Amino acid sequence: MRIDPLPISGAWLCTPVVHDDSRGRFLEWLRIDLLAAATGRTFTVLQANHSLSARGVVRGIHLSDVSPGQAKLVYCSGGAVLDVVVDVRVGSPTFGVVESVMLDAAEPRAVFVAEGLGHGFCALTEEASVTYLVSSVYDPAAERIVSPFDPELAVPWPAGLDITVSPKDAEAPSLTAAAAAGLLPTYEDCVARYRDLAAG
Repeated sequence: MRIDPLPISGAWLCTPVVHDDSRGRFLEWLRIDLLAAATGRTFTVLQANHSLSARGVVRGIHLSDVSPGQAKLVYCSGGAVLDVVVDVRVGSPTFGVVESVMLDAAEPRAVFVAEGLGHGFCALTEEASVTYLVSSVYDPAAERIVSPFDPELAVPWPAGLDITVSPKDAEAPSLTAAAAAGLLPTYEDCVARYRDLAAG
């Protein structure tokens, strides 16, 4: 498995070695030891989520309040999605930066998203099956949402799709409004959390 940092600190792209033969396909989409070596931190899975989305469904931009926050390893096991990481950490050198990655079951990859980063995706195929391994159990009181259609972020959602979102996502505040309301984590708090999770 190759694990490469994305331009936003705290996000990595994980590319497994795929073994295809007459029986089908085999791959390891998570190696805790390799992830720890590449990221310099531990990732303890406390919950596993799975979503099935129709073409054009947008989920996000979601995160969990820090601390403890919620790290995610996101993998598309069926269909394809445009996966998006957004730096919503107030005070971060890349605050407001958006990084998008294609996750496609035909060419398997996963994205690791550290605590305090926003995450979302758009389903590109008739059905898209996405599994998330997360580091904390869901706490509705800690859930934070930023509008996936905030013009300031200009997330590059694909054109020509009939977009569907949940009412919560449709009503979510802009990045600026969420920051002004004190809803977003600070970069300082996130870095302190990452230090706590340092591997070794």
